Amino acid sequence: MLYLFEDCALDTDRRELRRGARLIHVEPQVFDLLEHLIANRERVVSKDDLIASIWGGRIVSESALATRINAARLAVGDNGEAQRLIKTLPRKGIRFVGVVREEQRSTKRAQQHRSQRFSLSTIMS
Repeated sequence: MLYLFEDCALDTDRRELRRGARLIHVEPQVFDLLEHLIANRERVVSKDDLIASIWGGRIVSESALATRINAARLAVGDNGEAQRLIKTLPRKGIRFVGVVREEQRSTKRAQQHRSQRFSLSTIMS
């Protein structure tokens, strides 16, 4: 799935985030957090829901959660003051509030991508 918002593209198949033409490095949990918030953007996502989805129910400190949320904001060009994409609702949770367009990657395009990766790995072996 490809989620497009503002100048960003979150590609869940490739696990890539792009802002404009630049590839943005994000930690796996930050990527998962972004994906979860965007996929559930029609509702407020509770802290418990995030912990269950991203951390598999493990115990997570408030500071670890806040760090991942701040990293997600930074990755998409947002911040805790503006909150124009990722909004905190005190005592409720957080919600992705940006306008998102979804695109399914075509099977042909996905197959081409896989064959290109296979070709590259064969060449580099």
